[in-house]
Amino acid sequence: MRQLLLLRHAKSSWDDPSLPDHARPLNARGKRAAIAMAGVMHGLGLAPDVVLVSSARRTLQTLEALAPLPDSPMVEPMDDLYLAPWQRLLDTLREAPETARSLLVIAHNPGLHDLALALAGPAGMAGNAPGTQRLADGYPTGALAEFAIATSWRRLEPGNGRLVRFVAPNDLPEMAS
Repeated sequence: MRQLLLLRHAKSSWDDPSLPDHARPLNARGKRAAIAMAGVMHGLGLAPDVVLVSSARRTLQTLEALAPLPDSPMVEPMDDLYLAPWQRLLDTLREAPETARSLLVIAHNPGLHDLALALAGPAGMAGNAPGTQRLADGYPTGALAEFAIATSWRRLEPGNGRLVRFVAPNDLPEMAS
């Protein structure tokens, strides 16, 4: 069984309208949320072997907030993940090393949300798995979906994922204020 972790970047800043979208940093709330989600990941023992991260500043800063990740995973910043549609994200997953048992993708919406819905498939979204309704309702900044994958990365198709959990920063007590 493989594990796929899909993390949407934390909340970014719109303070400087002259910045190109790719260069927008996290805002203060986003930094707090990313650190809180790092705590969730560490608490759950989530330790990816490979991290695929969009090259956008906000995704790279989200990754920085997760540090240190256990077992020093291979990290690959990818221009191709920037604002990628779900099909491109799926194609990228299919190229992941077959030796990776756990993969973390840090990317953007709407592609990440669409990918999560596609992986769960209609049957999975109709079930009562923890977080299913929350995932159906949207994919907030900083949210993490964990999927169990019973196939190889190369053969990954829509409907091949089983949603294990979906956690958003707003679910955490430290983010309530």
